[in-house]
Amino acid sequence: MSTYVVVGLQYGDEGKGKITDVLSAKSDYVVRFQGGDNAGHTVYVGDEKFVLHLLPSGVLQCKGKCIIANGVVVNPKAFIKEIEQIESKGLETNHVFISRRSHVIMPYHILLDTYREEEHGGTQIGTTKKGIGPCYEDKIARVGIRMIDLLNPAVLREKIKKNLKVKNSLFEKYFEKPGLDEEEIYQEFLALGEKLKDRIVDTELEINEAIADGKNILFEGAQALMLDIDFGTYPYVTSSSPSTGGVCTGAGVPPTALKNLIGVAKAYTTRVGHGPFPTELDNELGEKIRQIGFEFGATTGRPRRTGWLDVVSLKHACMINGINNLVITKLDVLTGIHPLKIATKYKTEDGKIIDYFTSSTTKLYDYEPIYEELDGWDEDISNARTYDELPANAKKYIEFIEEHLGINVYLVSVGPERSQNIIRKDLF
Repeated sequence: MSTYVVVGLQYGDEGKGKITDVLSAKSDYVVRFQGGDNAGHTVYVGDEKFVLHLLPSGVLQCKGKCIIANGVVVNPKAFIKEIEQIESKGLETNHVFISRRSHVIMPYHILLDTYREEEHGGTQIGTTKKGIGPCYEDKIARVGIRMIDLLNPAVLREKIKKNLKVKNSLFEKYFEKPGLDEEEIYQEFLALGEKLKDRIVDTELEINEAIADGKNILFEGAQALMLDIDFGTYPYVTSSSPSTGGVCTGAGVPPTALKNLIGVAKAYTTRVGHGPFPTELDNELGEKIRQIGFEFGATTGRPRRTGWLDVVSLKHACMINGINNLVITKLDVLTGIHPLKIATKYKTEDGKIIDYFTSSTTKLYDYEPIYEELDGWDEDISNARTYDELPANAKKYIEFIEEHLGINVYLVSVGPERSQNIIRKDLF
């Protein structure tokens, strides 16, 4: 059995897309198991830059099948747009399929997301306004529209009618905005279903059969553990579970099937949008890291907040995910910075020293990170391809992380290209 799960350990944007792309070359299946087109996975292939939002990052290299599983919420228009973009570059997409059980992002989900964020005096979460949260809400409320419903005209019409009765009332009476037209939405999504019908399949059956046959299956997460709906910095989180546990419900596989649990973290920390960030560098150094690392959201273009590496939150993320293989990305960005700092503990608002992550988001704003300093390096490491080629202080930085987390770093990324990796052991 050869199953691999790639998840983020920070606040997203750790470079999961690149790692998935690299691993997908040897994968028979690449399966995306949660989130929606609020994700932004950037993959560089030579001079070409691919920014994927909904499609699995493995779509570029996987010779088998790429699956959008049941835990993903799907905007069909976004899916078609990405397919067309990939095909315009001469690549095939006939190996990409969507679960019949995936829920559909409807126009009213996007409007509801937008109106909530723009509401005067409201507390902004910092969503991408893609309709992700409202779609998951309808899923939990058992009024959602699934991909299979796009293939059943009578069911689709009835569901749209019932949903618009509630949503239009909310738009008109609460937000004082115009309602949506039932017939227009019905015809549009009926046509989308017709266009996608050959891609809408029962994915969980095929995935489990592939596991039983010993195929190489790569499960790809979006966002990251610190944005998990349960274990992240609630409410400044995403609307799904981007954890290894999310694979089970998001793709329909048993936990006993998951073997290689790969956690991806940057050599520093970034965050997009609102929420606490204990190690944030809201200063000239933070801006320097932002510019060198090109820290701007792949989906929104928003500048990412930057800060020192935080192993308190990393330890929390590794524990929840059960990580047994670490990936550290963007180590090259730290070149020339002296000294380097890593947060290993927090000082709470009442002076207590802790080394674990809190469930209280409000208290986290008042926590003071306690740092250990490490010597930096000035050598260019972007061409390093073996661990021994790294400067001594760069190796000490990696080993410090390993020691504090008790997990081996199996891959170090030293640049955006798929070839700019130091692979310390072969997982396949």
